[in-house]
Amino acid sequence: MGCPNRPSGAREVKEGYEDCSFTSSDKHATFACIINSEVGAVLAVMRRNVRWGGHYLSGNDQREHSLIQSLMALRKQIFYWQHQWNDTDPRFYLQPFLDIIQSDETGAPITGVALSAVYKILSVDMIDQYTVNAESALQLVVDAVTSCRFEVTDPASEEVVLMKILQVLLACMKSKASTVLSNQHVCSIVNTCFRIVHQAGTKGELLQRIARNTMHELVRCIFSRLQDFDKTYHPVPSGAITVKQEVGGVHIEDSTGRNQLENGSSISNYDGQLSPGTVTSDAAGVPVTPLPSKTVSRDDDGKDATSSGLHMQKEHYGIPCMVEIFQFLSSLLTAVEHIGMGTRANSIAFDEDVPIFALGLINSALELSGSSLHHHPSLLHLIRDEVFQNFIQFGLSMSPLVLSMVFSIILNLYHHMHTELKLQLEAFFSCVILRLAQGGNGHSYPQEEVAMEALVDFCRQKEFVIDMYVNLDCDVTCSNVFEDIVNLLSKSAIPEDSSLSSMHTLALDGLIAVIKGMTERIGSGSINSKGTLLNSEEHTPIWTVRCDDYSDPNHWVSFVQWRKLLKKSVMAGVDQFNTNPKKGLEFLQQAHLLPDKLEPQSVSCFFRYTPGLDKNLIGDFLGNHDQFCIQTLHAFAGTFDFRGMNLDNALRLFLETFRLPGESQKIQRILEAFSERYYEQSPQILANKDAALLLSYSLILLNTDQHSSQVKRKMTENEFIRNNRLINGGNDLPREYLLDLYHSICNKEICFTDKGAASMEMTSSRWLDLIDKSKKTDPFIVSDCKAYLDRDMFAIVSGPTVAAISVVFELAEEDDVYQTCINGFLDVAKVSACYHFEDVLDDLVVSLCGFTILLNLSSFDEPVLGEDMKARMATEAVFTIANRYGDSIRASWRNILDCILRLHKLGLLPAHMASDAADESEHSANAGNRRSTLSSSPNAQSQKTGSPQGYVGFVSRFSRLFSFDTDEPRSEPTEQQLAAHRQARQIIEKCHIESIFTESKFLQAESLLQLAQALIWASEQAAKQNGSPEDEDTAVFCLELLIAITLNNRDRIGLLWQCVYEHITSIVQSIVMPCALVEKAVFGLLRICQRLLPYKEDLADELLRSLQLVLKLDARVADAYCEQITQEINCLVKSNAVHIRSQMGWRVITSLLSISARHPEAAEAGFDSLFFIMSGGAHLLPVNYLLCMDASRQFAESRVGGAERSLLALDLMAGSLDCLVQWTHEAKKAMEEQDAARFCQDIGEMWLRLVQGLKRVCSDQREEIRNHALLSLQNCLIGADGIDLPHYLWLQCFNSVIFSMLDDLIEITQVRSYKDYRNMEGTLILAVKLLSKAFLQLLHWLSRVETFGQLWVDVLTRMDKYMKVKVRGKKSEKLLELVPELLKNTLLVMKARGILTPRSSTSQGDVLWEVTWTNVNNVDPSLRSEVFSDQELEQQSQQAESGADSISNGTSVSTSG
Repeated sequence: MGCPNRPSGAREVKEGYEDCSFTSSDKHATFACIINSEVGAVLAVMRRNVRWGGHYLSGNDQREHSLIQSLMALRKQIFYWQHQWNDTDPRFYLQPFLDIIQSDETGAPITGVALSAVYKILSVDMIDQYTVNAESALQLVVDAVTSCRFEVTDPASEEVVLMKILQVLLACMKSKASTVLSNQHVCSIVNTCFRIVHQAGTKGELLQRIARNTMHELVRCIFSRLQDFDKTYHPVPSGAITVKQEVGGVHIEDSTGRNQLENGSSISNYDGQLSPGTVTSDAAGVPVTPLPSKTVSRDDDGKDATSSGLHMQKEHYGIPCMVEIFQFLSSLLTAVEHIGMGTRANSIAFDEDVPIFALGLINSALELSGSSLHHHPSLLHLIRDEVFQNFIQFGLSMSPLVLSMVFSIILNLYHHMHTELKLQLEAFFSCVILRLAQGGNGHSYPQEEVAMEALVDFCRQKEFVIDMYVNLDCDVTCSNVFEDIVNLLSKSAIPEDSSLSSMHTLALDGLIAVIKGMTERIGSGSINSKGTLLNSEEHTPIWTVRCDDYSDPNHWVSFVQWRKLLKKSVMAGVDQFNTNPKKGLEFLQQAHLLPDKLEPQSVSCFFRYTPGLDKNLIGDFLGNHDQFCIQTLHAFAGTFDFRGMNLDNALRLFLETFRLPGESQKIQRILEAFSERYYEQSPQILANKDAALLLSYSLILLNTDQHSSQVKRKMTENEFIRNNRLINGGNDLPREYLLDLYHSICNKEICFTDKGAASMEMTSSRWLDLIDKSKKTDPFIVSDCKAYLDRDMFAIVSGPTVAAISVVFELAEEDDVYQTCINGFLDVAKVSACYHFEDVLDDLVVSLCGFTILLNLSSFDEPVLGEDMKARMATEAVFTIANRYGDSIRASWRNILDCILRLHKLGLLPAHMASDAADESEHSANAGNRRSTLSSSPNAQSQKTGSPQGYVGFVSRFSRLFSFDTDEPRSEPTEQQLAAHRQARQIIEKCHIESIFTESKFLQAESLLQLAQALIWASEQAAKQNGSPEDEDTAVFCLELLIAITLNNRDRIGLLWQCVYEHITSIVQSIVMPCALVEKAVFGLLRICQRLLPYKEDLADELLRSLQLVLKLDARVADAYCEQITQEINCLVKSNAVHIRSQMGWRVITSLLSISARHPEAAEAGFDSLFFIMSGGAHLLPVNYLLCMDASRQFAESRVGGAERSLLALDLMAGSLDCLVQWTHEAKKAMEEQDAARFCQDIGEMWLRLVQGLKRVCSDQREEIRNHALLSLQNCLIGADGIDLPHYLWLQCFNSVIFSMLDDLIEITQVRSYKDYRNMEGTLILAVKLLSKAFLQLLHWLSRVETFGQLWVDVLTRMDKYMKVKVRGKKSEKLLELVPELLKNTLLVMKARGILTPRSSTSQGDVLWEVTWTNVNNVDPSLRSEVFSDQELEQQSQQAESGADSISNGTSVSTSG
């Protein structure tokens, strides 16, 4: 029963010592020598005294004193004992020493030596739990020492004896055998030590310190064993243990009936109960009226015990004595509280001594037993009620030492028992810590500081803020402690003026500790919600609803969140009610917090359990005569539990919840409801409810009489008793009962003044209300330090924290405060990013950017960054946040970019940061081309310097500082300034600013878009400035970064493309002169297309269409960058030709290439691209064929690059015929007949465009090109056999190509200067040959068409013209010779094929014959006889007459042949 099991018996004694390092005989001799030595020491001291020495020296044994005789007898026998030492009864060798200790005749020196002997015996463990009769022996020691009596000879010796008493009593408790002590003896030890503590107030300081230290050691020793006791405890009944003490020299009779000797000193015997008795201040020495014993023993359920308790006093000590001791320690605080209520000139000395001692003892007990206290209901009930109430009272002490001790105890209680102290902790924070920490209201600065330190200590506990939020802020019946703490810390961290004190930084530490805890919990607390949220559209009795399982996060997390939302609605309803009760109730009905039809029970719960309500309005409502109000009043009274409560306390509890109205009828209705409820639950003394009503009225009148300043003559006890005669059903109430009520009202006023919910004073009435509510409140929810609700909490704490850190950082001057603030900023950023509080992160970044001083610097203030610690740390923090948590940054990208641009202007960024921001693969793929492009750009030369960019920027900007007078020479920077610059560059290198852009591919879409828009905005702002080189450089830099992030986010180009394209478009269309910005825009656009085409086929057309911007460049801009543009196009074509599939895309590419054909620097790269596309038909497609032909023709016609390039271009055109032939064959094999026919028709159109292009080149001024074009055209005409060309295309070819070409050449020959067109004769020869060959090659096709005759006439006409043309003023002999030969050959072929025959019966043949010879005669009349002999003509004429169809049949045969 409350004690641990202990081994007993001789066998167990022997087993207990088997492990000793020496033999049994050695131990026996050692212990015997110890006792012999102590006996000798006592006898030696006694011999010094004449009284004792005379008897001894006389030699007469009969005259020896009994004390000496017992010592001598012990000395004779100790070496002759045969038993094992543990089998020897300790009382045998202890009794002689104990007799001396208890003797009135011994002086202080002798008593002191005897006490030393007992201490030595105990300290060497001669007695342990295995020793025979150890229990009796140890109890005998305690009884003897606690009743120690001796003669006081001098103050010093008295103090020595008192110190030795303390020493022995402490040794008893530390002894291995201490477990056998009874509850009564342990209480006696504590009582004796406490009495010595108070007696030491008039003694030396050493005794005072030793006494108090011993008291602490005793308490630690006793309560350290709490965990060893079981939970079963049968308490000692009230009054079973009593004590009387002497304190401060006041004579008090002890239990033995002996009085203290006037010339001596005694420690009175103890008969059981601990009580503070008469407490005298050590500081002031003022005796105070002793308090009555407050020992109230309760069983495990908190009920009064009724057992005899005699057995409990004698059983081995355990829970009973601990309850008594703890209650005794608590009563010390109660005694001090009452003393403090008196009038004292200066009470701070008293307040710092006795309370600290009492609190220290309680703290010692809690430190060692805290984890086990909640297993013992008796101790738990004591702490919940009486002890904690005392803590709240002392929490408002003026003494910082007392405050510090109280806060330490509360922290201990929180760690060990927070699940059992939900409402108590709420009250302590609301009424003590928050009240003191906010300052004002007469509280001193030390009080405020100690409270703030305590509050910060609590915030540093991992689970504290979670516990407060979950159990209090999310409970409708509790206040928002977490929110109040956050607001207080934030307010306290911000100074009212510009001076920063330790209090401000301390408050900031608390806020940062809250955020730090959240960062440590990130990633924990994932749940699978199982809780069922109630329907918000239906009435929910939120004051009674409970969670399914408070231990399972899957249930309680959703429940708590739901309840928090309802609490916000309830608080809104409270505000409405306090303004207008009717509207307030209607609001709650609309929010479904009250039923649609009001019920008394619901309204009464709202009044009873909702904090913040105006108590005056509640009282008026409850006292109203309306029937519903009366029903609500009775339901309201039914919410109280008055069982076992005195009438005065019940009345206090009832009237605490509202303010009693002033109207008598309302008061009567309210007191009737109260009396009915009280009598219903406590009918023991009162006869009926009328008695309760009358007595309640009487108590209210007594309260007014005793505590009103207007009443001069106060009611006496007898008057109060007389006023209440015959009210108990015609009988008198017990006098003792009425006296208790009288004194209770006199000592503690019933306060009727409503101080509202904002009141932070813990009155006795409020405490009663708290204890009552604690019986009904929800269980304490344990969060296990998981981040279940961190997001909700961060929404509350984030704003105040950012504001507080910003202010402190701005005003701070110490490096450690800087670091604290920066750590806080980073923690806030981390949590913001985790829970997606983008607005919080934006505010934080904006604030930090302001501290970098980059936005406030002039261009020559660059060295400040390297010297200003605050600016340096802020700069590093800004870019750390940007790199780590860029995903959650939104609008503040602009601020970050402003800082980057300032660093760029100061020359502190890496020289190639923008280019380094692009993906490395892009550089490796195009390193050579990019290098050549940049080196040849107009602005590249200006960027080539002998010094690093940063150094040049620094020197140039520093020089401006001294350049106000242009006549004075500019100074170079000093070594100190150069060192500051180097330091600044090192800082920026650590920031890894380029990573913001290189790692932008990992940003979330919204953040990436915001970053791009910030770059666009910054670039546009810079472009709108006065057009200085610095502004242009800024715009270029922003554009470079924009292009870099576009390239790095090729997988999300669709997100960025529109804004990037629009920005580049605005640049291209607004600039009409070459400059770096338009250059960067154009080449950036080309790079984007080049990089992204392989990866974004769905955007290929859109990307290529964007290149049309290049075609829209102003002529001056286009001319300046034509070479570089063409090089970029060359790279694009070679790397992405296979990805360009649309005609639109190829049109843009070929248009750009065509432009380069006439540009001296760009033509080579342009033709290289075209050659890559067309050579071998590798990338020549039906969709780009015509476009490539047109581009090739332009290169052929261009004189740039010489004749060789033109010839190659013609070869490309002529060689493309093979592709047409190949496509024709493939189409016939792979396509359906109808589709193949349509495709072949398209190919025919391509062929026609090919020959038309060649025809145009045939008129080129250069002979070599003209002639080569004629040959190429001839080859294309002859090589068209592989293409199924329809007849109309051939006719179109002759008309629009061959005849037109012949006519153009004739015209050139006749009109143009010979200097422009040299050797036209050779060209004409080639042309007429081409005509002849083409006609003969296609004769079998042409002869089938209806217009063949006209075509033949046109041929003859051109031959006639060519034979007669004059070259340089005379006819060409070569043509005169060549044309007839060609014509003769043509006639022979036509003759052979039966196309040309003599006159026949058919009109067609007759016409052809006539037309032929009419035109041939113009060329050479002799050709007819050479082609047709007379005989052939005659024979042919005869055949014609015999058959009309012979000619046509002959023609068919020859054609098929």
